[in-house]
Amino acid sequence: MLHHLSFAVEDLARSAKFYDAALAPLGYGRVWSDDTAVGYGTIEGQDKFAIRLRPDRQPPPRDGFHVAFSAPSQEAAAAFYKAALAHGGQDNGAPSLCPEYGPGYYAAFVIDPDGYRIEAVIIGAA
Repeated sequence: MLHHLSFAVEDLARSAKFYDAALAPLGYGRVWSDDTAVGYGTIEGQDKFAIRLRPDRQPPPRDGFHVAFSAPSQEAAAAFYKAALAHGGQDNGAPSLCPEYGPGYYAAFVIDPDGYRIEAVIIGAA
């Protein structure tokens, strides 16, 4: 349904460093960048997620809004979590099975440096 999504960020270099590290274990990387934005996706494809510089400090959406990135494995979701915390993210739920979201739902939850709630998820992983 969605073609792409972007977040407004206060510090593009800080956020790019965070997303470069956090998204790499999931198989996503920069597919383009310029002085005002960075686009992420699979290396072969177009961007599906972008960060855009907005230095006027726009607040992120409140609790209830989040973005979930697909993970290829539980190990990748855990690596996403570890990389995110090492690059300025905040814990919002350690990697684990989350049966309350359905059978086989394995996810890791973090808050990025601008306050956005993000997760890495794989469903049906053993």
